[in-house]
Amino acid sequence: MVGPMEPRIVIIDYGMGNLRSVQKAIEKVGYTAEITQNRQSIRNATHVVVPGQGAFCDAKRCLEENKLTGEVISAIQSGKPFLGICLGLQMLFTVSYEGGVFDGMNVIPGEVVRFSGSMKIPHIGWNQLIIKKNIPIFDNIQNESYVYYDHSFYVKPSNPEWIAAITDYEGEFTTVVAKDNVVATQFHPEKSQKIGLQFLKNFGMMK
Repeated sequence: MVGPMEPRIVIIDYGMGNLRSVQKAIEKVGYTAEITQNRQSIRNATHVVVPGQGAFCDAKRCLEENKLTGEVISAIQSGKPFLGICLGLQMLFTVSYEGGVFDGMNVIPGEVVRFSGSMKIPHIGWNQLIIKKNIPIFDNIQNESYVYYDHSFYVKPSNPEWIAAITDYEGEFTTVVAKDNVVATQFHPEKSQKIGLQFLKNFGMMK
């Protein structure tokens, strides 16, 4: 049973994403995490996670078809700690240009754009996390640690105050945004071994 001081973490199941691997990683650091579409469970949670893999338009459609867009926004507005992973990051933005022009949730003003230039796309594998903000989500994580990526698009926040960490992939891009109760990351903490597990542990300690 979850103790009174332990986080009640829910992972929102909107029909896409590597839900079980995220759940297993959270469990590995000592927390419990429920995968759910139940709106009351989401409202009762202390911490909310939205992961995702695939195309932006498909993920946003699945979220809306499952009537969960409002729950995500309400969870964020309530002030409870929120973690977006990969598409869970990108859907927070105003607009995405993946396969067209698609509206996001506009929690974070900015856009989602495709890598350009000569770099190999998608960006898959290990790269360095360059920390820009000294905040609790990075406790016990050394600057320039290696984390795991798998993406072709990246986020461009309109307000630089949101940028918590960047990565250099033939040019810098934002890889972690953080402000108040919201943390969202382009890298996959559930695939980033020791560093990713520490990141998830730190998220569970957010209040």
